[in-house]
Amino acid sequence: MSEIGKSGREQLEGKKSIAEILDVAISFEKTARDFYRDLAPKVSKNIRWLVEDLAIEEQGHYDLFKSLKSRPDIETHLSSEVATPASDRKFSDAVLLPDLGDSPDDQEVLRYALYREHTAMEQYQSLAETAPDGALRDLFRFLAKEETEHKNELEKLYYEVVHSGGVSGNGTRTVLPDR
Repeated sequence: MSEIGKSGREQLEGKKSIAEILDVAISFEKTARDFYRDLAPKVSKNIRWLVEDLAIEEQGHYDLFKSLKSRPDIETHLSSEVATPASDRKFSDAVLLPDLGDSPDDQEVLRYALYREHTAMEQYQSLAETAPDGALRDLFRFLAKEETEHKNELEKLYYEVVHSGGVSGNGTRTVLPDR
């Protein structure tokens, strides 16, 4: 159906305000921070450093989004609407967390972390394409690049865990590469 043929409601459903997008991003980052922080003492020592680093990175993103909402140069854009990215539903759903149990498998933790980083990367790339020029677009480009780097690092680590003799039956691995 063409844009002209769509009802006003259908056109609006395809858009979100910058404030709404930032609120979802804040929730996404807060949930991830809390998840990784609470997960750290439960994972094997082999990947504890990674989970702790992820919690710190998510805290940084959370702080960035929170401070961004109060910046005068951003405040003027908060009511602006942008096209809702195709990845938006998956990004919003990522706020829901899995229960990985009391001693989660390294591979499962890495798989979930990869999913979150990939989801965030897609969302921020899409937002960078549609955000107004200036600080918001720059922010989403920066975050997309950062999430891409995190995803690439996790993919390398995941490959090493899976293909280097694997994960033992209890989910631990005897050696992970030095950081």
